[in-house]
Amino acid sequence: MGFRLALAQVAPTKGDVATNAGIVARLASQASEEGASLVVFPESVMTGYILEGGADEVALAPERLAALLGERLSGLPQLDLVVGFFESTGGQPANSAAYLEWNGQACRVVHVYRKFFLPTYGVFDEERFHQRGTKLGVFDTRLGRFGILICEDVWHSVLGTLLALNGAEVVMVPSASPVRGLAEDRPGNVLRYERMVRGLAEEHGVYSVASMLTGFEGGKGFSGGSMAFDPFGGLLVQAPMGEDALVVCEIDLDQVRLARSRTPLLGDLKASWEVIQRLVAETRP
Repeated sequence: MGFRLALAQVAPTKGDVATNAGIVARLASQASEEGASLVVFPESVMTGYILEGGADEVALAPERLAALLGERLSGLPQLDLVVGFFESTGGQPANSAAYLEWNGQACRVVHVYRKFFLPTYGVFDEERFHQRGTKLGVFDTRLGRFGILICEDVWHSVLGTLLALNGAEVVMVPSASPVRGLAEDRPGNVLRYERMVRGLAEEHGVYSVASMLTGFEGGKGFSGGSMAFDPFGGLLVQAPMGEDALVVCEIDLDQVRLARSRTPLLGDLKASWEVIQRLVAETRP
């Protein structure tokens, strides 16, 4: 099966859900005009990333998020969206990403993933203000079986491995990554993302894509540089640094099966899974 995927790289208006819903809808419309069936937005695109204790005030239930966007998508043909937002939970808000399906009349919540690894070091302070996710972000859609990781999650390779073992063929990584370090012609954090996202694709034979926040918040600049890799680790498309952009690539899920047949690393992992489970049970961090 094939379809076109868009990465929407954007600087949201901090704390303004209504304005950001309009931005998401506008870029969704542009992606649809370019033939996309799926558009992936960055982490926290509905509010901006650095809200700390203010995240409570703008947190949304997933159904409310779907309704807000559905009101603005009228006139578009069928389109799926991945949208980063702060999710109301009854306790601390979660840093979440929703997979939404717009059917031309209404917007439906297909899946909601809550960020698992909450960075609390350096410039980050997420665990003070957010509830940690506890479930794997893998699920079925009309386009295929997909997985979601959010930002820090892709820095821990174990989650990508579990997504692939559970059948994910496309892994999407909404991210808000501040510029850190300068190397070659791109920031150091973007170079690190390129290695991680490419490595995920190569090791498990999946399409691996990252949608990156841009703009400035709290004195920090977010890098952009959104990227997509095919199941062989080939770069499909990359957005420019530090500016809003929409880039589009082709997804052909037959390439997932071809990559896995040529380099059967995932098959080897499945064959050894019982032994690996025993080793995990015996491990005492």
